[in-house]
Amino acid sequence: MSKQKILITGITGQDGIFLTKKLLEENNNIHISGFSRNAETEQFYKKLEYLNKNLAVENLNIVNINISNFSAVSDFVNQFKPDYVYNLSGPSSVYDSIENPVNTSLEMTTNFMNLINALIQNNNYSNFFQPSSSEMFNQDTSSRLDEESAFNPRSSYALSKFYIHKFIEILREKYEWKISNGILFNHESEFRVESFLIAKIINGAIDIKNGNKNELIVGSLEMTRDWSFAGDIVEAMQLLVEQGNNSNYVLGSGVGRSIKDIIEFVFEYYKLDWKDYVNIDEELLRTGDPLHVVSNPKKILNDTGWKTKTSFEELLTRCIQYNEKIK
Repeated sequence: MSKQKILITGITGQDGIFLTKKLLEENNNIHISGFSRNAETEQFYKKLEYLNKNLAVENLNIVNINISNFSAVSDFVNQFKPDYVYNLSGPSSVYDSIENPVNTSLEMTTNFMNLINALIQNNNYSNFFQPSSSEMFNQDTSSRLDEESAFNPRSSYALSKFYIHKFIEILREKYEWKISNGILFNHESEFRVESFLIAKIINGAIDIKNGNKNELIVGSLEMTRDWSFAGDIVEAMQLLVEQGNNSNYVLGSGVGRSIKDIIEFVFEYYKLDWKDYVNIDEELLRTGDPLHVVSNPKKILNDTGWKTKTSFEELLTRCIQYNEKIK
């Protein structure tokens, strides 16, 4: 029996790590190939080992291919002939896209088009997962957001995600292609870098506890987001691809928690009174950033039975424990 071939672009990112772990744990009869930059490979394997020391990494191959190079991508697709494709490449920081809007849009759209074109040129219409983003909504509402909520992209990151999201609808119709769009809300893990909020708060609390800092500055206490564990979100990705879904799905917990909730939990963990150390600077907020963004994942629950498993408190605890080890 031939091995199932899986292509993961952006494999060394947070979601790629957790997806690779899950796939290797569940199936020995697979071959995973991932696109990556050489500099990231060593840390990728260390993080995999941190999650599970017994993974069959012999079924995994990291390929040094720049996805912006169409010829290289097409040649690889022709040789590898993937059965499933997860396109997790590209920027993940909205803040970076504000500083470099043209480069962000070029990278996101070029990478996507190169991969899609390579598959089409090689007559390979493998089941495909594409991550969209809740940034496409950008609306301040107390209502939970679902697949029918109106889009209002206001950054180059959100606009590029929206373009790809809508383009996939064309591909589905023209090629009867089983492509699923997952509209991802905030999903975190111990592997997020400090530019992301939860890691910033945890590292700030550790520094205060150790006497290296005397304050933590955030843009808001009341801003509410839908925080999920990345390991749960990749389960939804896998489910959608393996079932051959070709629709759009909101992926989130459906529960909103404020920045204040994160700060209170983290500072209490370190036995610190957050009110003594946390200050507000509203200039850190992005212009037009909505106060309340929470998902309504009812559709994927009804269609597949999927829902998040990891609680908000469990997510924060695993992030804290990892950051303590590496500080």
